Amino acid sequence: MSTGETRFQGIAITELAEQFGTPLFVYDGEVLERTFRDLRAALPAEVDVFFSLKANPNISVCALLRSLGAGAEVSSHVELVTALRAGVAPQDVIFLGPGKDAAELAACVEAGIHAVVCESVEELLQLDELVAAAGTGPCRAMLRINPDFATKGSGLAMGGKPRQFGIDLDVLRAARPALAGLRHVELTGLHAYMGTRFLDHADVVHNTREILAAAERLSDELGVPLGTVDFGGGLGVPYFDNEKELDLARLGAGLHEVVAPFAARHPDCRLIMELGRYLTAWAGTYVVRARYVKQSKGEWFVVADGGTNHHMAAVGVGSFVKRNFPIRHLGRPAEPAVRAYSVTGPLCTPNDVIAKKVELPEVAPGDLLGVERSGAYGPTASPGLFLSHGYPAEVLVHRGTAHLVRERDTLADLLAKQRLVDPLAGAATGAGAEVER
Repeated sequence: MSTGETRFQGIAITELAEQFGTPLFVYDGEVLERTFRDLRAALPAEVDVFFSLKANPNISVCALLRSLGAGAEVSSHVELVTALRAGVAPQDVIFLGPGKDAAELAACVEAGIHAVVCESVEELLQLDELVAAAGTGPCRAMLRINPDFATKGSGLAMGGKPRQFGIDLDVLRAARPALAGLRHVELTGLHAYMGTRFLDHADVVHNTREILAAAERLSDELGVPLGTVDFGGGLGVPYFDNEKELDLARLGAGLHEVVAPFAARHPDCRLIMELGRYLTAWAGTYVVRARYVKQSKGEWFVVADGGTNHHMAAVGVGSFVKRNFPIRHLGRPAEPAVRAYSVTGPLCTPNDVIAKKVELPEVAPGDLLGVERSGAYGPTASPGLFLSHGYPAEVLVHRGTAHLVRERDTLADLLAKQRLVDPLAGAATGAGAEVER
């Protein structure tokens, strides 16, 4: 064991790897807490922070953020149940997404969440009919708008152009009679989400200013009360070279200039900023173990036990040029680099590269490598079933103790839901029935 190896709250990485195996996602609870508190201190007091579970739906991660004061933004029935079981109060939950089914809408009504964010007029009318059929009290809903102004500074635009998300303003204006005809849905505000991976505070401030102004105009035009305005979030994390960290102090100052006069005009309006990546990415490390180190036509490769099947974001989807997430040798993080390695996983595809020609200290079989800032869009945004390797374990280190917060998929887990049809007898049996864990 190297005395200079990476530690999480004093726990050596080799100890974690031995106890929980690899590949492994490690979430540092201290980093989660520090990230949330630093952001909370910078933002205007009038703004509520909601955690977007799509970034990391682990129930223990959600519970920790809830304990710090975060609400929850969910986009599926399972995420809704996760948030509620993690202790988030229903009045601090919103449900959004462009393709909700009737069961999801019914679950929202039953739970009594703060609001269903409707992304089409048709969905709003369906919700009204569902509540009428259920015979329950009125359900609160917000309208997600697709604004006319262009997104500034987004790594991925979510509004301001043709999108499946939200309602175009001209469509919304034409739907005034339908809005006036609602009997079982109480419209309580508006939502807009312009994009993600914003790294310049000025872009976030600009988008917030435009969204709040649009909310005021639409409230007057459509008669929709401003009980809640969700102006999105999408704060970015600098993964790649030449990217700078978001300036929280300037972000907070800029948002205060925009939010304070709006809040003074609408003192009873709840303002929501929804964040996923920014809250969790910093806290996560994807840990893999080198199986082989080899040369191929003059290039060095580390073939590890995990790759893009658990960390698809590291592929650089949407980029024309492969760019590397921060990666380091966890056993010898302070030692100087000796050569460039491409770090690959065990998949049968040349795209399974989580780091390309990255400078590292000497790597030998058995060494542990870590892809940093990996606490968001890891396993649940990755093809974990490719080659049937399954999903890795997830560990939360909290107050100096390592907690297993998701078990690794076993061979039995992966086969349990399949059914084997006997070609001769035609009988279907459980493929995993006789597989030992």
